[in-house]
Amino acid sequence: MTQETGKPPQKQHFAVATDGGLDAFEGLNNTVPVAPFSVNFGDRSFRTNEISRVDLFRELETNPQHPTSSQPTPQEWADAIREAGSPQVLAVTISAGLSGSRNAADQAKSVLEGIDVRLHDSGTLSAAQAFQVHAVQTAAMQGELLETALEWAGAVQKETELYFTIETLEYLRRGGRIGRVQATLGGLLNLKPVITVDKATGAYTNVSRARSYKGGIEAVGQQVTRTYGEGTPLRVGLLYGSVREDADVLLEQLKGRHPIVWSGAVGINPVLNVHTGPRALGVAAAPGQWPWERESQ
Repeated sequence: MTQETGKPPQKQHFAVATDGGLDAFEGLNNTVPVAPFSVNFGDRSFRTNEISRVDLFRELETNPQHPTSSQPTPQEWADAIREAGSPQVLAVTISAGLSGSRNAADQAKSVLEGIDVRLHDSGTLSAAQAFQVHAVQTAAMQGELLETALEWAGAVQKETELYFTIETLEYLRRGGRIGRVQATLGGLLNLKPVITVDKATGAYTNVSRARSYKGGIEAVGQQVTRTYGEGTPLRVGLLYGSVREDADVLLEQLKGRHPIVWSGAVGINPVLNVHTGPRALGVAAAPGQWPWERESQ
């Protein structure tokens, strides 16, 4: 589950690109060209890689203007696809239920002469998107065909769940992203939700809630165990906002109930942090080995 596949170098039939909905993990095959999202503070705009998490948190705390985020432009998608450097490119996008990035990628195809572009809507984002990028990039590195990569991505998508909690709903409210979460919680906005991405709609929905942020972290772990069953080996991609230790707390809770066959932790990227607020905690979880590894055993 590292950048090395353990096999001799293979001829790659296709390459992979993705968008700024990704939170990349060093321990996964996530090093692919990225069509960046942007964070906008009034008339100032920063691409994903142009603003640090520290600078974003400072802006969130001090800037009276609430930031917005912008999807990649068709030109930015075209640049990322060209950077992939292959006549056939698989573009993995954040859920179309959360962003227009997939539509922008589709528009980019019209200016990309000589490149066969296939689109794959991950139906999710962040660490769960990273799991699917790992699947298709691993397939590419092992010389598999694009159709096999899509099968692997579909298997990973089906078995992976993303859960997160946030210290305050204020940033989701300001950004107009609260949707079904607000409907579920009603007027009890002081509670800390456990949010997931609904597989049917690709949009946020609430699955649980807690009376404190600490309780929200515990509720995220309990939701993982309810989904997969206590004792099930897990792969977990942990996400944290302004407090790195939040991820450590969740990992220790999960280790008490599951063998952890792989784990990684990464700070939530600035564009996604615009909507969660500074302090947030999340996890992408999936059972056991990767689907293609299970098939080869």
